[in-house]
Amino acid sequence: MSIAFEKLSAAIAEKCNPTVMGLDPLLEYVPEFIREGKTTADAIFEFNKGLIDAVCDLVPAVKPQSAYYEKYGAQGLDALRRTIAYAESCGMYVILDAKRGDIGSTASAYADAYLGEGSGIDCMTVNGYLGSDGVQPFLDTARKNGRSIFVLVKTSNPSSSEFQDIMFGEKPLYRIVGEHVESWGAANIGADGYSDCGAVVGATHPSQLRELRAALPHTFFLVPGYGAQGGRAEDVALGFDNNGGGAVINSSRALMCAYKKHDDAQNYKKYTRDAVCAMRDEINAALKNL
Repeated sequence: MSIAFEKLSAAIAEKCNPTVMGLDPLLEYVPEFIREGKTTADAIFEFNKGLIDAVCDLVPAVKPQSAYYEKYGAQGLDALRRTIAYAESCGMYVILDAKRGDIGSTASAYADAYLGEGSGIDCMTVNGYLGSDGVQPFLDTARKNGRSIFVLVKTSNPSSSEFQDIMFGEKPLYRIVGEHVESWGAANIGADGYSDCGAVVGATHPSQLRELRAALPHTFFLVPGYGAQGGRAEDVALGFDNNGGGAVINSSRALMCAYKKHDDAQNYKKYTRDAVCAMRDEINAALKNL
């Protein structure tokens, strides 16, 4: 059984592509020719399946955002289940972006649902701002099943500074949380040098991304905010270690909806593939310039 993020690190190295495609499928993102005559579940799944088919040889991972499926009730959850299973069958690393946060038995129940045996999910996002008893149940279940978690540390939204940047002595809150993430994973570090307890650090805060990369040498980063939210390749490059490892960069709408720039929904797979290649090449070029 692989430890921590070794599986993701290996997939990134194999494909020379440190990116993850977010799958956040509002129905209006799904081309009309796919939606026509289909249930919500079938339409979303067919769109996701087409996106995965278009790029699974290029992209090591996918990141479904749970809210976009929960929005559509049982139909959406069925599409999520089928999407996870299909991505797994294509050999992709699956990150569920659910940002769950609770304590005790409730946290354990969430952890069993998403990280238990047979879920098809390799990793999930967790809100660590409840403290260690809100994280440990997820980490325990992840370790039992050879999986991992990403804990929110410095998020990409503009108002994250309202709480996360508050100073406690000489350190902001996000730094203190990041140091806890590093310590939570310290007992389980894989051959790639990273623990099973990663951190979410937004591309929209490049100076903090650089700071946290230096401060958390064994913490793998999930970096949202690239593309549609304004993060640039030179920003996200700051989240990588000196060997170009230790981070994976997410893009969702810019990849899923690439066809909208061309007003050519029938060829959505081609435009998503082109956008994936452009993102990969741009980030790899930025890494070479560090």
